[in-house]
Amino acid sequence: MEVIVHRGINQIGGCITEIATSKSRVLIDFGQNLPDGEGNIEDSFANLDAINELTKNIDAIFYTHYHGDHLGLFQLVPDSVPQYIGAIAKKVALCKHRRLVFIKGREELSKKEIEKLESMYSFEAKQKIKIGNIKVTPYLVSHSAYDAYMFLIEANGLLILHTGDFRGHGYLSKGLLPTIEKLILNKGRIDFLITEGTMLSRLDEKVRHENELKREVIELMKQYKNVFVLCSSTDMERLATFHTANKEIKDRPFVCDDFQKSVLEIFSKSAGKISPLFDFKEPYTFWKENSKLIKWIQDKGCCMLVRPTEKFNNYTNHLLPLLEKENTILIYSMWKEYINPKSKHCNKRYLGFVQQFPSIRKIHTSGHASADCLAEVCNLVNPTKGIIPIHSEKSAYYQKLPIKEELKSKIIIESARTKNIIIIEIKK
Repeated sequence: MEVIVHRGINQIGGCITEIATSKSRVLIDFGQNLPDGEGNIEDSFANLDAINELTKNIDAIFYTHYHGDHLGLFQLVPDSVPQYIGAIAKKVALCKHRRLVFIKGREELSKKEIEKLESMYSFEAKQKIKIGNIKVTPYLVSHSAYDAYMFLIEANGLLILHTGDFRGHGYLSKGLLPTIEKLILNKGRIDFLITEGTMLSRLDEKVRHENELKREVIELMKQYKNVFVLCSSTDMERLATFHTANKEIKDRPFVCDDFQKSVLEIFSKSAGKISPLFDFKEPYTFWKENSKLIKWIQDKGCCMLVRPTEKFNNYTNHLLPLLEKENTILIYSMWKEYINPKSKHCNKRYLGFVQQFPSIRKIHTSGHASADCLAEVCNLVNPTKGIIPIHSEKSAYYQKLPIKEELKSKIIIESARTKNIIIIEIKK
């Protein structure tokens, strides 16, 4: 049996992990490298020759969630290779790509992406999927993408847990440890744990629970009449934080554009049936000619979801002059480095967009597991043979976590061989 980390041991994003027996081979995630601050992507895998070589013996690809650094190469995969993604994640990805088709010069690419997504197989939590002699079972986790999963892989008498991206401080995180303890470990001892380590390069970054963010947002909304919010359009839990906080302010509309409304409808029809926290009701759709809504905003204020795009620049150029500056604020709820002019990750489009607002407040928490949460998961899973860190710029820092000493000796960040298993790292 082989575990091949094609990419991810010493980088965040672009994740590709292969698990293979003599009879079957599957990939977990097929992500594209993250863009630089200018939006450019360098990726040696993003061409048909490389993709065909990488997938020529692959029987299926499973995606942990819909972020581009895990899903981004899906459209290059040959039609002969089945691709699997969560049922709601598929709907969100389709919603996004059906919108991208309107970008000039992108029509043919978007059409191909939509066809690929539509042909994907979808799965639900705890559904067992057999690919030859490999069995894959998904389990729901909290992440900054809804319908994200960890996978239990069973093959050749071995159990491998691939966590994907996850966290312990979201609304849905209360199920993390019970899921591992009661549903996954109930299948037997885990042999290998393949797990993320994004926050290992940011050990000084404070991680706060979504509930704490919600309390801070409520207080800010009491101070400011006009609240604009820049956060991920597909982070359901963060969107729920702002939507719930806004309900505390009487008669203040929750406003977005038609794309965001479509995403919220997907969440409301799925997670909203499980918890009222994720029922976004009917948000109000903004356009410049919507004079009734604009008058309402001028009277009562608003909580308006925005994005750093040309369309929203037009919206804010029209709306901001109509509002009182002293009562207007932007809440920036994304990674701080995107708007740090001194950072290599600075995004000029984001920076220019936020600078048009009279006041800015950063209220954010990571979509990834803290160091303490990573340690807790490692100690609970307690794999018998090895821990393989991925999605991390500091994989070696797993040695610094408060995990059992015997587990520290099982951390694998280079090629290794154990009984019946070969762990291979291919650096690209």
